[in-house]
Amino acid sequence: MAANYAMNLKNDRMQAVATRLDAQAGPAQIVIFTAAYATVLATIILPKPSFTLASGVLTLNGVPLSAVCSNTGTAALAQFQDSNATWWVQGLTVGTSVADIILNSISLVSGQVATLTGAALTAAA
Repeated sequence: MAANYAMNLKNDRMQAVATRLDAQAGPAQIVIFTAAYATVLATIILPKPSFTLASGVLTLNGVPLSAVCSNTGTAALAQFQDSNATWWVQGLTVGTSVADIILNSISLVSGQVATLTGAALTAAA
């Protein structure tokens, strides 16, 4: 049987993630990649504070957020990074409805705008 954690512990762990992302002077960011982190497609700057925490779930503040795409490709993965480009959460799925990171489209084109419409991180059971 898998271990289950108390809600207070889940909240503490998720708050630690938010604190790490917002700890630097500059804003945190979401970096959108093609499969296997082969190509950076877009970097979306986050507001400060980046998240709201409730019941073990970090919900991204300030959506929708947008950025101009730096390359062309199919968005597949994402990382949350602090302003020093240190990643704190990676392996995030990207999609238009059911994913960790929700974009208006996963077919991104260099020079066009990508819009993030939602993101949430949920603590493990």
